[in-house]
Amino acid sequence: MSRSLVIDNIGRLITNDARHETGLVGELLDAWVVVVDGLIETVGTGRAATADERLDAGGGCVLPGFVDSHSHLVFGGDRADEFAARMAGRPYEAGGIRTTVAATRAATDGTLLDRAASLLAEARRSGTTTMEIKSGYGLTVVDEARTLRIAAGLTDETTFLGAHVVPPEFDGRADEYVALVCGEMLAASAPHSRWIDAFCERGAFDADQSRAVLLAGRAAGLGLRLHANQLGHGPGVQLAVELGCASADHCTYLSDDDIAALAGSETVATFLPATEFSTRQPYPDARRLLDAGGTAALATNCNPGSSFTTSMPFCIALAVRDMNMTIDEAIWAATAGGAAALRRADVGRVCPGGRADLVVLRTANPIDFVYRPGVPLVASTIVGGAVL
Repeated sequence: MSRSLVIDNIGRLITNDARHETGLVGELLDAWVVVVDGLIETVGTGRAATADERLDAGGGCVLPGFVDSHSHLVFGGDRADEFAARMAGRPYEAGGIRTTVAATRAATDGTLLDRAASLLAEARRSGTTTMEIKSGYGLTVVDEARTLRIAAGLTDETTFLGAHVVPPEFDGRADEYVALVCGEMLAASAPHSRWIDAFCERGAFDADQSRAVLLAGRAAGLGLRLHANQLGHGPGVQLAVELGCASADHCTYLSDDDIAALAGSETVATFLPATEFSTRQPYPDARRLLDAGGTAALATNCNPGSSFTTSMPFCIALAVRDMNMTIDEAIWAATAGGAAALRRADVGRVCPGGRADLVVLRTANPIDFVYRPGVPLVASTIVGGAVL
């Protein structure tokens, strides 16, 4: 039997629905939303429709649930000592990933699941309703497959990242490791994955190796994503556009040619500002991309080495303060932009037929994500019509 829910007394509703010609985020005032069987049925203003159940938004702001399109939640151990050393002046290096690889290989399935589920619950409390989860800390056939199997129990958006770094047992034999990733490891991991990714960066994989991995993944039926241009200027963004990747992630260092390539493509530039916060690298200037007509997403990059946070509100605050985005642009990037990076049309917006993934804030003004940073502003997170 169908059950309906009305969320009313909404002071400000952010829809991201272009049919509401009220700015970038399709803002409605004095609004309500009706949910039926986990989907949004109608949206309106003024006198609210009736339903079986009611949630009073208390005059606060309601927005689409955050879509975190880049995370690494399945891992063992932590790297707090490495973080402390970095705060004392040591730069971030991709090779630190091997510390987490060792801890992940040693961890039981139960330990890995408990950690990942705890982090996902933490993300839900701060408004995240869709979360992509990558592998990349197993780097053996067995460990990559098992970490993806664990991730697939938590989300539909799983990504095979066997090409994260070259593991120590393949030192000096990177091409042999790439062959393993493209062959036996991919075959074991693809059944648990929607996407394939590679870390195209110095200290990880070059453009030719990354291309080989992505093309093998495409042949296996997986969608393409790419870690690109995190530690410096490089070929990653151009490769992502060349292959039609759904997203190029990090994009910390973008040349004018990179900006032009992204703006002329359907590849989303996913910015991960909590990474710059944690590694003390320069923040990317999102204004250049947006002014050129490119599409931006924001994501947490939650991982133990370079960005150990699940908070999308924190990323919004950083994007506005340090990346030259407006609050509306940052909210769009954290919702509809993340959906675009995952090629999803059913999330990231509040419109009829979409999933009822919503966030109710304790404030009527979302600028408070930046104006009142660190304050718990989320009153309720709604996932598929269920109030958490």
